[in-house]
Amino acid sequence: MKKYKRALSIAGFDGSGGAGIQADLKTFSALNCYGMTVLTSLPIQNTTGVLKIYDLPIESIDKQIESIKEDIGFDVIKIGMLHKPDIIEVVCKKLSECSEVPIITDPVMFAKSGDLLLEKRALDSLKDKILPISTIITPNIHEAEYLSDGKIASKGDMIIAADKIAKYGSQFIVIKGGHLEQEEDCWDLFYNCKTKESNWFSNKRIETKNLHGTGCTFSAAIAAYMANKHSIYDSVKNANYYINKAIESGSKYKLGKGCGPVDHFYFMEGV
Repeated sequence: MKKYKRALSIAGFDGSGGAGIQADLKTFSALNCYGMTVLTSLPIQNTTGVLKIYDLPIESIDKQIESIKEDIGFDVIKIGMLHKPDIIEVVCKKLSECSEVPIITDPVMFAKSGDLLLEKRALDSLKDKILPISTIITPNIHEAEYLSDGKIASKGDMIIAADKIAKYGSQFIVIKGGHLEQEEDCWDLFYNCKTKESNWFSNKRIETKNLHGTGCTFSAAIAAYMANKHSIYDSVKNANYYINKAIESGSKYKLGKGCGPVDHFYFMEGV
């Protein structure tokens, strides 16, 4: 019998469909994975921003992970929004039982609208508990500035930040440079925390406000490629290509009153 490539997302909800577990499931499907989800929080949001955040009972998060682990299992885990310390605690505890499974962490701190997506007291818990168990973390510039406790204004600053963030224990870091607007192109840094080797991926900057869920989609794409047995470097490289094509195609659409989504199925246009 054939076997699915199994990808699990542990993240928040987005009823508008552009970010969170919805974006992850679309990405998993687009990249040949059987996607599953564990819901951590229920943000009330749309393309204009986050209105309110409701958290699920801690026991329900524990039981969600356990039920999938004991039945279907997973080849890769993607972590997204973890709103408060006790959510981080239970996720860390459950995933410590899955040490052989690659973990891709998008350290979600801010929505595209600028809204804070985790309690301030959860920031240290994220650094101390989730980053050490992560294979790859994918902060954007603002998140990397917080994690490194420094300002990032250049590609050189990105390398310095990655070197500082490496102390938290992840194996690899991808700092997404799209917010570095003084650069004509978008530069993403792929950093090996053990060897301190740096690689760069560059793409032409696409003028669009349809960037809702880009971080979720990119990290989910890395997870999907890893589930499909690509190397870590190739997974990041291929995910970089995928998200840029999704942004390019999504820039042609108008959806909602704020920041629209990317086009997760850009290759199916015309079906």
